[in-house]
Amino acid sequence: MFTGLIETIGTVVSIMPSGEVVELTVQAPAIASELRLGDSVSLSGACNTVTFFDANSFKVQMMPETQARTKLGRLKTGSPVNLERAMRLDSRLDGHLVAGHVDGMASVSKIESLDKTKKIYFSAPEEILAGIVEKGSVTIDGVSLTVIDAERDFFSVGVIPTTLAETTLKDLKAGDVVNIETDMIGKYIKKFMEAAFCEKNGGEKVKNSLTWDKLTEYGWN
Repeated sequence: MFTGLIETIGTVVSIMPSGEVVELTVQAPAIASELRLGDSVSLSGACNTVTFFDANSFKVQMMPETQARTKLGRLKTGSPVNLERAMRLDSRLDGHLVAGHVDGMASVSKIESLDKTKKIYFSAPEEILAGIVEKGSVTIDGVSLTVIDAERDFFSVGVIPTTLAETTLKDLKAGDVVNIETDMIGKYIKKFMEAAFCEKNGGEKVKNSLTWDKLTEYGWN
């Protein structure tokens, strides 16, 4: 479990296929020496398990699912990644609850650069947009952000100077792909509602992407 508050930016120094998995070596002197075997680390939003560490770097192994569903499958040697170690239960919970289980990818459609901040617009598949609400939380490349706009075909977030300075979001440009994790509490609510609608309709399965039109159809006002 994570918070979406990035600790440091690491650099991919090695990508080695090994059977079904791909082994990544990440240079991250700010946190590497404090890791332990089996620790969970978020790499740009995707939870991975530490399989080796030393004073300057650590290794993880990516499953095929991670390679297919996240942008980690597109990483190259030299790619920067946002890093966060698993949260501690004895400290304040800033950001929001982040599982590190990426739902899918979105692409940057437009960036508005203001005086010191940026407003970034993203296009995404319907199933991801269905889980994003205005003023709700969303995780982008591991960074906890607040949603500004949540429309049928896009969403937007604002990024403050500190976040721009300390994460890879500062380098985003139109067309770039990012990892997206929607709010986990919203996912459970959506699942329960789908089950309720299914029961109300005599067991008929409701489409997995619950939309506002579908809610209205079933009497939600």
